[in-house]
Amino acid sequence: MTQARHHQILIVGGGAAGITVAAELHRQDHTHALDIAIIEPSDVHYYQPAFTLVGAGAYSLENTRRQEKNLIPTDVTWIKDAATDLQPESNSVTLASGRTVTYDYLVVCPGLQLNWAAIQGLKDAVGRNGVCSNYSPDTVEYTWECIKGLKPGSKALFTQPAMPIKCPGAPQKAAYLASDYLKRGGIREQCDVRFLTQTPGIFGVPFYARELVKIAAAHGIPVHYQHNLVEIDAAARKAVFEVTGGDQQGQRVSFDYDMIHVTPPQGAPNFLKGSPVANEAGFVDVHANSLQHTKYKNVFGLGDASATANSKTAAAIRKQAPVVTQNILNLIAGAAVEENYDGYASCPLTTAYGKVLMAEFIYGGKPTPTLPLDPAKEHRLNWLIKKIGLPMLYWDYMLKGRIAFPDHDTNFVDPGA
Repeated sequence: MTQARHHQILIVGGGAAGITVAAELHRQDHTHALDIAIIEPSDVHYYQPAFTLVGAGAYSLENTRRQEKNLIPTDVTWIKDAATDLQPESNSVTLASGRTVTYDYLVVCPGLQLNWAAIQGLKDAVGRNGVCSNYSPDTVEYTWECIKGLKPGSKALFTQPAMPIKCPGAPQKAAYLASDYLKRGGIREQCDVRFLTQTPGIFGVPFYARELVKIAAAHGIPVHYQHNLVEIDAAARKAVFEVTGGDQQGQRVSFDYDMIHVTPPQGAPNFLKGSPVANEAGFVDVHANSLQHTKYKNVFGLGDASATANSKTAAAIRKQAPVVTQNILNLIAGAAVEENYDGYASCPLTTAYGKVLMAEFIYGGKPTPTLPLDPAKEHRLNWLIKKIGLPMLYWDYMLKGRIAFPDHDTNFVDPGA
């Protein structure tokens, strides 16, 4: 039997959440007393929020990429392996290699997995013949090739599956940028651009949804609600959707396409499904405000794989990580956990080249803007924040454990509520 390795704090996942928590713990560990390890099999770390811009030709994929080894803090152990089983009763994690790692405190943040096979024909079709997606570094550059290839008379579809997905605004961002590109090329009115979403509304927060409905209309983009993509017929270039609500519920309808941008269904990694730390849907079952596990008090979860009701964005992680960090330090010191996460998330909605609607909100869909700008409007400054400011904030502050971020305004009142 392979001998178990032990670490005081064990982090499952070396993405945005895992690196940020490790960096914040390391930064506050002035006496170098903490023993921290990260389980992560990947060599490469991506800044995924920029994929929308990469798919629109406004950002380089290379600029989204860093080597994992260069992001893990000094003195933090990198276990280059994948977790396959969590045993919280014995404080242990089994790895793909067969090794076992034990811990005093566990942080579970492996992110979401993309379920390409959930849509018939998609797995074999994506990345060629007009089928593209901004949701993977392997396919995002092809989105830009597809947009550039649109001609007068072309039909472009943009899809969104059921929640949860990474950044729920990203599917419609791609549609707006494609529409704006065609407008700038003088052929927008000759092309058919459509957005088809499984959801009953364009966005989950009413304050921002009201404006996004207007933006889609201004682009001339028909929005088909409660339409869920179920099949890609690549040979015929047809997309088949199931209607999930209304008078046509249960019926299937098809659309021709020259280009289709697909957002794949997403969910918790397979090793979490059925795990003692997960709920019935496979997400880490944590308290909404403390991010401590509801049963195992030495286990915490954050990021996309947690069961909290916030939108799954990097901005949410930016606010969650300090809470997890402080609560682990509190437990080590014998103090009580704190309930300081309010569900904050942010989705910079790129509505055209040079324009962004900055959606910021907390639990309950309450808008909570950070900047003193009209949060219901598109702004050029928000584009600069999206393209330049947020990547700098991510690489140089968030992933380095610098946690003094601006406060969002929880006293803002939605005038239309």
